[in-house]
Amino acid sequence: MAVNMFPFTVFFLLFFVFHPSSQSQVSISLNSTTLSKSGDSVLIKWSGIESPSDLDWLGIYSPPNSSHDHFIGYLFLNKSDIWKSGSGSISLPLINLRSNYSFRIFHWTQSEINPKRLDHDHNPLPGTAHLLASSEELSFEKGHGPEQIHLAFTDNDDEMRVMFVMEDSTESYVRYGERKDKLDGVAVAHLRRYEREHMCDSPANHSVGWRDPGYIHDGVMRNLKKGARYYYQVGSDTGGWSTTHSFLSRNRDSDETIAFLFGDMGTATPYSTFIRTQDESISTMKWILRDIEALGEKPAFISHIGDISYARGYVWLWDNFFNQIEPVATKVAYHVCIGNHEYNWPLQPFKPDWATYGKDGGGECGVPYSLRFNMPGNSSETTGTDAPATRNLYYSFDDGAVHFVYISTETNFLPGGSQYNFLKHDLESVDRNKTPFVVVQGHRPMYTTSNELRDAPLRNKMLEHLEPLFVKNKVTLALWGHVHRYERFCPLNNFTCGNMGLNGENGNELPVHVVIGMAGQDWQPIWQPRPNHLDVPIYPQPKRSLYRGGEFGYTRLVATKKKLTLSYVGNHDGEVHDMVEILASGQVVSGSGAGGVGSAEASGERVESTFSWYVKGASVLVLGAFVGYVLGFISHARKNVGSGSSWTPVKTEDM
Repeated sequence: MAVNMFPFTVFFLLFFVFHPSSQSQVSISLNSTTLSKSGDSVLIKWSGIESPSDLDWLGIYSPPNSSHDHFIGYLFLNKSDIWKSGSGSISLPLINLRSNYSFRIFHWTQSEINPKRLDHDHNPLPGTAHLLASSEELSFEKGHGPEQIHLAFTDNDDEMRVMFVMEDSTESYVRYGERKDKLDGVAVAHLRRYEREHMCDSPANHSVGWRDPGYIHDGVMRNLKKGARYYYQVGSDTGGWSTTHSFLSRNRDSDETIAFLFGDMGTATPYSTFIRTQDESISTMKWILRDIEALGEKPAFISHIGDISYARGYVWLWDNFFNQIEPVATKVAYHVCIGNHEYNWPLQPFKPDWATYGKDGGGECGVPYSLRFNMPGNSSETTGTDAPATRNLYYSFDDGAVHFVYISTETNFLPGGSQYNFLKHDLESVDRNKTPFVVVQGHRPMYTTSNELRDAPLRNKMLEHLEPLFVKNKVTLALWGHVHRYERFCPLNNFTCGNMGLNGENGNELPVHVVIGMAGQDWQPIWQPRPNHLDVPIYPQPKRSLYRGGEFGYTRLVATKKKLTLSYVGNHDGEVHDMVEILASGQVVSGSGAGGVGSAEASGERVESTFSWYVKGASVLVLGAFVGYVLGFISHARKNVGSGSSWTPVKTEDM
């Protein structure tokens, strides 16, 4: 009997139309199945894709048994120049997440885009319906020692804290000394760890966001000589030792202070993921490293005032952040205060009806922030859950000629609370003969001219309760983040400029408020718009706002007992774009770059700070070293890999 083959032919044709290739036809290979340390790259090759789509993509998975939708990140295959041939390769630097990696290739087309499955910029997340190939597993070699090393001051001038991450709870140590070949000081590191059940909401406590954070080790180097260079290693004989790093110890007798200050930096990744990451953070760290290396034997420290990693519940981004800051944080103390993206969630204990605290923390509820850092003081607030208390909220320390104070705008700051009592007592107790300058730092600003109305009630409470303390106790500088721009105000009290002493008369000794949240987060609120043109900001800006800049960057603080200088350094050129100088008497003797956009920048002015001579000689060498370390890890081109797979971010009100 004759058999009609037509139906079978149609079936097979339809199969290949709707399944352009199968997993057995596509191969994926790795040039190595082991990497030595975080930042090392693997070369991923593939071939055999028939009728490739410009939306075909490579998924990055750790642990390897993660479900298809629970990737760490992804890259479109058209990142490779020869992707249309069905073959190609991608070199990908990776962070050690203490778990193996694997890679999967998926076929995806425009017609399969799911408008309900979006990232936080409202761009479609790639579909996982058509798996083409899976790789073998990739691991990191054991015994190479701890990672994510970072320093911090303690409450004692003759100490330095060092924290790091290891895969297990094996006892670890800090070896240190004044000679690189004689690390005869030994400190035992204490263990910290948080678990998935400590997270209070998703994605932090969900499989898509949670990853094992490893064990956090915390050691303190004690009995340090004043202003001496110390060398140190961290680790153990069983788990391996880090490379040898060095720092300059604090000198309580010094009259000089140098610090690098900013907010809202975040971290960059070499792949796309569920949330927007911050490519500009690379440049911020690059220029700060330049400045630190140029200082030579002058000590300094970092001040990062909230919105630290922007992990938002995707826990592995904390690993990326600490890997990225390690070249700087192994050399100088890295200090922080809490921001909305570390803490906020709907059931947080302090949430008065006038506040605007949402889900900015991604369900982390301050836990990674509280355990991965250990700042001076013992401030803490209960979480109302089984999670560890939220720490590192408010504290202070002296450094040279400056008394630095850190406060929390995310927890209770009202009169009668522990933070208010701390701040009042701390400011009233400052010895102005020892530290003539006082710098207070917090995340959400007391003053800003940005078009940001949600925090107006909170700012009003700060003006009502905190500003009188600032004015009465003659705070020199008040530094804030949250608004992702730079803005410097005149000396202020109740929106009114005081006498700056520009003509030689005595100043009013009112606080100079500066917003410094421009270190990396790329969502930028515009300034207050014109009533009939909402996309155009008002010019000129209010008189109290002396300089506004949209340039990413950071600030440098240099102070002696006679003068404090704060300089705003732009990331695109590493040059000073604004500067203010304040005498110990309270006089604001200069404020270069006044006006900001449309004035100093438009005329091509460049303001030179007193710091600049430190920088001149070391820039080229240091920048080259940093580029080799960090830009080898992050590729800015990763998001511009072809028109079919480069989403245009929809800017959300994400601060």
